[in-house]
Amino acid sequence: MEQERAKRLLVAAQREVLERAGALDDAFDDVVAALRDSNADDEHDTEGQTIAVDRAMADALRRGARDQLERIDAALERLDEGTYGVCANCGRPIGDERLEALPTTTLCVDCARRAAG
Repeated sequence: MEQERAKRLLVAAQREVLERAGALDDAFDDVVAALRDSNADDEHDTEGQTIAVDRAMADALRRGARDQLERIDAALERLDEGTYGVCANCGRPIGDERLEALPTTTLCVDCARRAAG
């Protein structure tokens, strides 16, 4: 995949994830505020349990967004270093179709299959 195309894909993905992360942070803050303002007991009150589940889900989604940003940043770093699109396992080029579908991947299809077992 040409470098400029890869950079555009990664920067667009980064922008999208940053926007989503901001919205998730806001949602998490809202859930925390709802929990703080509620006099419900997490263990014994259904409303408290619901808020606790919402908080856990929002936190998991935020962690997922942060992980995705780390993968995008690492891919941009590989792009700058000239190693983007090269399989980290076998050193062969990663196919353009795979990079289009998974722009942060570090493995070619064959190595990814072997890693998955």
